[in-house]
Amino acid sequence: MFAHSSADEPSPMVMPPEWAPHERTWMAFPPANATFGPPGSQTLARARKAWTAVAHTIARHEPVTVVVAPEDAEAATALLGPRVETAVVPLDDAWMRDSGLTFVHGPDGRVRGVDWVFNGWGAQEWASWGSDRLVGGRMAELAGVPRVPSTLVNEGGGFHVDASGTVLLTETVQLDPERNPELGREDVEAEIHARLGTGHAVWLPRGLWRDYDEFGTRGHVDIVASFTESGTVLLHRQDDPRHPDHEITRNLRRVLESAVDADGEPLRIVDVPAPGTLMDEDGEFVDWSYINHYVANGVVVLCGFDDPQDEVAARIVAEAYPGRRVEQVDARDIFRFGGGIHCITQQQPAPREQESAL
Repeated sequence: MFAHSSADEPSPMVMPPEWAPHERTWMAFPPANATFGPPGSQTLARARKAWTAVAHTIARHEPVTVVVAPEDAEAATALLGPRVETAVVPLDDAWMRDSGLTFVHGPDGRVRGVDWVFNGWGAQEWASWGSDRLVGGRMAELAGVPRVPSTLVNEGGGFHVDASGTVLLTETVQLDPERNPELGREDVEAEIHARLGTGHAVWLPRGLWRDYDEFGTRGHVDIVASFTESGTVLLHRQDDPRHPDHEITRNLRRVLESAVDADGEPLRIVDVPAPGTLMDEDGEFVDWSYINHYVANGVVVLCGFDDPQDEVAARIVAEAYPGRRVEQVDARDIFRFGGGIHCITQQQPAPREQESAL
């Protein structure tokens, strides 16, 4: 159903892992909408403050470009300051991992941008995506890279790759009938492998409990499990039996324990305990997760929750990314709006011939 190279041919494109050298990070400035609130609202101000804290942290390590809706250009420039570059692009939302390009290396080592179809996380009633579905094309122009269109409905938070051809996927995301109703596993895998240069998929049956509420993504993997530079898989673990994710995360571990990577080797799983906090300020079970971190040049930007488990997670993550500094940023307000630090960032890798210089 897709036009791509055969399974016997190497993919002309390869997505480097997140810990490969970056040229820059892309983000988006929260616009007024149903998620963040109307113009001038306290909720919108909280979102912009939280996003800005992440941008400033990353900007100490690599260039950051934040795309900004035209009506918010002045406010963004004032809040982000001179160290963060801005680019005016019409926006519906601010989850750059999902609406933006997925950057890959072409066969010549130069960077290209895979532009998935974005339809508001499965055409959800609350979502708008008239502008966000076009963000990838605008990013390609701004980055000066070729745009590689895909007909697969997909989001960057819905997959995670290692350095040897393995990709993590979720049945309730890529096989969602509101995303890809005509496709089965083989169809999805063929397109994913062709665009990302992977060769083996590990499918999780679902995501965390809260990801299926009104504003969820229906199972993004980047809040549940992630490959790391040390070769391990970090897995979210909820230890409190009162939380719905207690049994969910144990089931996910059983799935990963039975899986292998692209080389046929068992996955090396490292559990990362969830924060001790169970409920948010609205009395709902939290989906706070340290898995949703972002790896930039020389640093791991880790979600913090003002929780005793923050230090435990920082030690585990430091071991998973040897030689990198771990910097925690308060992510409670980001999660309040539906995601984490990984969800609001997107890496643009350096061209392959420049990697050794970074």
